[in-house]
Amino acid sequence: MNSKIVHGACLCEKIKFEVTLPTKWCAHCHCTLCRRSHGAAFVTWFGVNTSQFRIIKGENQIKWYFSSAESQRGFCTNCGSHILFKSTKWPGETHVSLSNMINPIDRKPAGHAYFDTHVDWLEFNDGLPRNNDPDLIRENRL
Repeated sequence: MNSKIVHGACLCEKIKFEVTLPTKWCAHCHCTLCRRSHGAAFVTWFGVNTSQFRIIKGENQIKWYFSSAESQRGFCTNCGSHILFKSTKWPGETHVSLSNMINPIDRKPAGHAYFDTHVDWLEFNDGLPRNNDPDLIRENRL
């Protein structure tokens, strides 16, 4: 069986990467840390097993920042694009910012995580489940 490979990059393209599908999940995150680190109302992430993610250019351009004791965020040291997230809460899994993908992935977002901290200046009328427990979305239990 041949697995499909999709590609992504940071804004300046000094970092390029590939993801072997299938993904595990895809969701919008409204947590304060995601919003502040991306400067956005929410961030859409998808997750894959770490073995399915590979940097193909610019690994030395990635800077990892510990946003909490258990979580790291990876961004480009040149353009500042926030691309990656890893946490001890989900070992062996890499989370990738959907907006940094060049090709489409194999699924659409399944819901809104940490919706209790969403911004009040944007309306959400997409009909997706809203939950404060990201594991419910990640495990497709909504």
